[in-house]
This record gives sequence, structure tokens and C-alpha cells, in this order.
Amino acid sequence: MTKSGRAKPVSGTPNSDSGNPALSRRSVIRAGAVAAAFMLAGCTAEAADDSPSAAPTATGPAGPQGRFVFAAAAPPATLDPALAADTESYRITRQVLEGLVGVDALTSAPTPLLAKSWTKSEDRRTYTFDLRRDVTFHDGEPFNAEAVRRNFERWYTLPESVRSDSLMYRSVFRGFSDSPKTAIYRECVVVDEYTVRVELNEPLDSFIPALAAPAFAMSSPKALTDADALTQERNGRKVSAYGVSPVGTGPFRFVSWNDDTVELAAYPGYWGEAGQIGTVVFRTIASPEGRLRALKKGEVDGYDLVTVNDVGDLARNGLQIQQRDPYSILYLGINSSFPGLDDVLMRRAVAHAIDKPAVLDGLFLNGTKPANQFLPEKLGLTSDSVTSYGYDVDKARELLKEAGYDGRELPFYYPRRVTRSYLPTPEKIYARLSSQLTAAGFNIRPVPVDWSQGYLEKVQGKEDRAFHLLGLAGSYEAGDNFLGTLFGRYTDEFSFNDPEVFSGIEKARTLTEGQEQTDAYRGITDRISERVPAVPLAFPISALALSPRVGSYPTSPVLHEVFNRVKLTDS
Repeated sequence: MTKSGRAKPVSGTPNSDSGNPALSRRSVIRAGAVAAAFMLAGCTAEAADDSPSAAPTATGPAGPQGRFVFAAAAPPATLDPALAADTESYRITRQVLEGLVGVDALTSAPTPLLAKSWTKSEDRRTYTFDLRRDVTFHDGEPFNAEAVRRNFERWYTLPESVRSDSLMYRSVFRGFSDSPKTAIYRECVVVDEYTVRVELNEPLDSFIPALAAPAFAMSSPKALTDADALTQERNGRKVSAYGVSPVGTGPFRFVSWNDDTVELAAYPGYWGEAGQIGTVVFRTIASPEGRLRALKKGEVDGYDLVTVNDVGDLARNGLQIQQRDPYSILYLGINSSFPGLDDVLMRRAVAHAIDKPAVLDGLFLNGTKPANQFLPEKLGLTSDSVTSYGYDVDKARELLKEAGYDGRELPFYYPRRVTRSYLPTPEKIYARLSSQLTAAGFNIRPVPVDWSQGYLEKVQGKEDRAFHLLGLAGSYEAGDNFLGTLFGRYTDEFSFNDPEVFSGIEKARTLTEGQEQTDAYRGITDRISERVPAVPLAFPISALALSPRVGSYPTSPVLHEVFNRVKLTDS
């Protein structure tokens, strides 16, 4: 067996940020000092009432006592991370559940978490994990090799009724128990009480990084069994009982989910560093103005998804902005099954019709870059030979004519009443794109859909649409997280069917990290740019706003932000 070169075991407590240079190197800014640096130009709608405590209380004999209130942009879809696909669900489940693999605070590389270390076989198909021995689930059940096996088997045997195209397990492992020929996962074997072996059907270079994604967090097998047959209604959706009452090994246990508020409490038996925070409250405040107002009033301690319009107000009130490295992509999705858009000439006309800098101007924080491919620079896989579609209205019209476009109405779906890390002001971004496409000769019909009314399901399903706005926030550090998730197989979102792209991604996933894999991903990127299943628009900068009582916050490009590492100070 050879030691995994991708994730070197580290000593100490992975959840501790003590002495971590990441925190001093991150962009933690008193907004008043540099407000202008964040703005390119313009953005903008409710308040709250669960106030944080006026002053923090340090950890004492009774355990952590501090209260941290966070304003979320949307309610979670589910608190079962295996079935989640949205940032707000994952933000909460990261506090409650942990995976075998964690994320380095400085580099975002995989590090030990519930697994102390791991090895992989010479053929890269078998991974053996040495587990922590001092861990219990919040229901008192032991964390051990059998618990790991039960979680892997649960993911592998998920019923078809819950398998959406956006399911992380599907993206990473490709198939389930009813499709063993396509499945990369084979089985999970208990070696002894604290040693478990995972066997794959083929090498998967991103296997260890992917296990750091929140979808692969460990749930209590007992809690899963007890909740298995029960369903509840949340935000108009039916979810399993486990999806409204998760049980993990994390620093916080689930307390309640009432309407737009989720409450967690510090778990007294947590194996890692407890930190200062005893109570965490997530309050949904859908509008950017409402989140800003709640922070200014001291009703919340922080919120994510700072918009350009927030910055001046944050500056005037001496509040903090903390910026993340870009690790998400905003794109214009194209449905290749819509009449006319099955012709690559028409899709290329779309690409030529878009003036990306003009779309972004004033709507994104400074540092956001136009994108001409789907892999963020952070991965080091950028291709210099992608097909370039410069903004050229005449070329777009010429291609439309060549494709035989007859002026057919093209439904363009975009979300309302939501802020995403890759999509801060959906209505304004849609308006600019629609205007540019119309100027090039496309007949656009707007189809606004409230995010909470099933926007994701509509644009990733078989809805009769031509275009849609969406993006992807990376959750682990590998090219497969972006190219594999978006274009690794046929999906209803794009109706894109290119065996050359699919097989290229499959091959790249099996290669070890190095030049051969880099070249493979660059070749795939070039092919995608020629076929235009979607138009990459931007690599957005995202930022949080925090109250003065927050001394430090564990920002992460992959959003691995666990609140036992929040430090509070008197202010």
C-alpha cells in the first residue's frame, strides 16, 4: 500500500485555527477603509428579530456560551446532506455533520477529519481508512467502521425517487446499486472496529477530495433507520424525517427548524475543539437590504453574499467585509433540445452576442473576472487554446441566419427573490443578457421563477425552455467538481450529448494528478468551448459581512466554514 499523496495526515485538531496563517492572509477588511475597492458600480428589498447576545461569553465549565446569529439568503431545502444540492442547506449541515475528510483552511486541500489517515492500493482502486476512536454521534451511537459502511451503502442504494441530476453522489460515483456497470463505487468493507476499506471499480483521482464535500458527511445509522419511513413538508417540498432532524458528529447538534429559523446547540461530547459558540441560529432573510438592515441593527452577527450596493452602507457603519477567493462559475445555460438550439451555429451565435464585461459591470464585487471556460484559475487547469467568442453582434446575426433561425420565441428562465454566490442580482443580470441577445436578433421571452418555487427543478428538468441562468459553487478541489458535475454525462439541464466530452472526462478522472491529467482537462475544456453547451460568464468574488463582535471567521473558497472556529470579542 502507498500513502495517499493527495492528502497528507496532519497532527493536531483539524478544526482548530490556532496559529493558522490563513486567517491573517485572508482579506478581512474594515469596510470603511476600502469600500470603494469593492465596487464596480450598482444593486438592492426585510428585517428580523432573533438578536445575538450583546457580548460573547468565553468557554467555561458549562461549555461554550456564545450566541451566533447568521442571516441566510434562503431557507435550506433539506438538512439531509446526501440529498441536498444548495449552499444554504450545506451551510447548516456542515455544522452538524462531518465527513472522513476535511479541508485545509489555507489551501483547501483535503486533510484528515473523522479519518485519522488513509492509504491507497497500487492500482488506486482500494482505500483503507484509519478512523478516530473518540467520536460519538449526537444520539450517543458510536462512530466506527460499521457506521461508515452503513453510510456508503445508503448512498449507493438511494431509491430512484430521490436521485436528482444535481445529486453529488451521482456526479462523483456515476451509478447506483441498480446500475453496477456504470457505478464507480463497489463496496465498503469493515476490517475491524476502527478500520474500513472502500473499494472502487476503477481509479478515481478525485475520490479523497470529493469526500470532503458536505454531501459525504457521516450520519448516525440509527437516526437514518428511525426516520426512514417518515416524511414531512418543508417549504412546499416533501422531505424525509431525517431531512428535518439530522444527527452527525459535528461541533453542533440539531435543535429545531421552525419556518425560516434553524437553531443548533454545541454538542457537549464533541471530540474536537469546542470553541466559544454555544448556540447557532440561522435566520432566512431573502433580500440583500433586509440582511444588511438586520446586521446594522445588531439583530444578526453576519451574513453571506454581500452585494455591491451593500458596501457603502457597511463602510459608513464601520462593519467588516471578509472576502473569499473565487471558486464558482456563473453561466448562461442552453437547452440543446429546444428547436434550433440543437444547431451548434445557433449556440455560437449566443456566445458572440454576449458582452460579458458589460453584463458584469457594477453588479459584482471588484475582482470578479469574465469567464471563457468553466474551470476556476485556482485549480491550475486553465486552457489557453479555448475557442474565443468575442462580442460581435454582426457575427451573431450571420450565424443565426446560417442556422436558419426563424424568429421563434425563446423562453429564458431566471430566478427571483434570491441571492447566490455566483448570482448576486439575478433580475439585473437577466435584463442585460436579454437586451444583448435581443439586439443580436434573438426573440427572448422572459420566464421569472421565484427560487423558492422550484427554480432549480425547473431549469434542471424537462421544462420547455431555451435559456436559463445558473451557476456552480465548488465544494471540493478537483477539475471533476466542475467539468464532471456539469458535463460528465447527459443531463436534462443542457440536453447536451457529446460522447467525446463524456469519455474525456471519464478518462481524466482516472489519471493521477500531474501533467497528463492537466492536459486531459485542457483538451476537454477546448472541446466544450467548441460545442457551447452553455456560455461561461464570470468567476465571481463572494464576501461576507460581519459585526464588530466577530473577531475572526473561518472563510473558505469551498465554503467549509464551521462555526466552532468563529472567535467573538467584546466590542
